Amino acid sequence: MSLVPHDPIQKLNKIRHEFDRLFSEFLVPISIEPRFGKIQVDVHETEEEVIAICDVPGVEKKEDIHISVDHNRLIISGQVNQDKEIHEDDLFTRERFAGEFYRMVTLPSPISERDIKATYKNGVLNIRMKKVKENRKSAIDIEFES
Repeated sequence: MSLVPHDPIQKLNKIRHEFDRLFSEFLVPISIEPRFGKIQVDVHETEEEVIAICDVPGVEKKEDIHISVDHNRLIISGQVNQDKEIHEDDLFTRERFAGEFYRMVTLPSPISERDIKATYKNGVLNIRMKKVKENRKSAIDIEFES
């Protein structure tokens, strides 16, 4: 029994890399790489707020991450830049993600779109969103006109 998860995409990327190296002198490099990367997101809630914790290593500046909320969905997008010191010809294996990423997550509870705080430290994006207090049922007095 193997304890290492099987990742066929990693094998495809390795084959693609080998084809790119093989044909780099004759043809335009072949690319089957996806346009967007997928980031890992954990979402949990407390009585007061919904919290999303995302692994986004490699982001260099604030402008590279965009966060929005639309119809109770959290949308996180941005870009991780490649290391410019490493040339593609010198690269033997590439496992770290570089490029654009996009992730949309449905939130478990309604939140206040005005009360959202996001922090980024050591490659981890922490988003804290205050919940909206749900309206309780209340009786409505009817003005009865005769």
